[in-house]
Amino acid sequence: MTGLFDYLLGLGDDALVAAQRTSEWCAKAPQLEEEVALANIALDQLGQARAFLTYAGELEGGGRDEDALAFLRDAHDFRNAQLVELPNGDFATTVAKTLFLAAYQNLLFTRLGRTAEPRLAGIAAKAAKESSFHVSYASVWTVRLGDGTPLSHRRMRDAVEEVWPYTHELFEPWSAPEAGLDPATLRGRWLEIVERVLGEATLPRPQDGWAATGGRHGRHTEWFGPLLAEMQSVHRAHEGARW
Repeated sequence: MTGLFDYLLGLGDDALVAAQRTSEWCAKAPQLEEEVALANIALDQLGQARAFLTYAGELEGGGRDEDALAFLRDAHDFRNAQLVELPNGDFATTVAKTLFLAAYQNLLFTRLGRTAEPRLAGIAAKAAKESSFHVSYASVWTVRLGDGTPLSHRRMRDAVEEVWPYTHELFEPWSAPEAGLDPATLRGRWLEIVERVLGEATLPRPQDGWAATGGRHGRHTEWFGPLLAEMQSVHRAHEGARW
């Protein structure tokens, strides 16, 4: 079951790191309504991370629970895609990241919800419903900014260009036999969704070129270390504490 364990780590790490980044908008969002929306998205992502990492820990059978897997692993042990660890940037950058990730996760979780592995299917089915809201939220803001003022259009276009190279890694070969899913088969439908939103936002689709890779194998960006240090600081300082 090693393949499934590693796969669950990847799913959980994507959600965990995305939750950490999204939560950084607390008390910093441009509007109160967005404060609430982004906090809810972060909570959804955190719940997904807990479910996947709890299952991974039980499958491993080594006594590591969700907290140990989240807070006591080093950077090279994380299997998240590099997309989720990118800095938030301005609001447009976060919107672009959320759109690309959520569109991918919604397709992925929908497919995994039909897998023969029952526990994975159950977690994925719930996560698919949550990610559908994330897609809707990010789509609305992509169009609002892209088809807004000249300034908002430029910033949204720049954000899409900046984040685009990190989307390719989502569709690299990476799965477990129990999941029965090749991520590459999701990219065509993902492009349809993303290109439709970009079209409504009067934004061009970026050209494919250099593409980030390595996150699934423990190779991360320069921004991941500081993110991990902040996320893990309390648990490592008070390991084993109970509140």
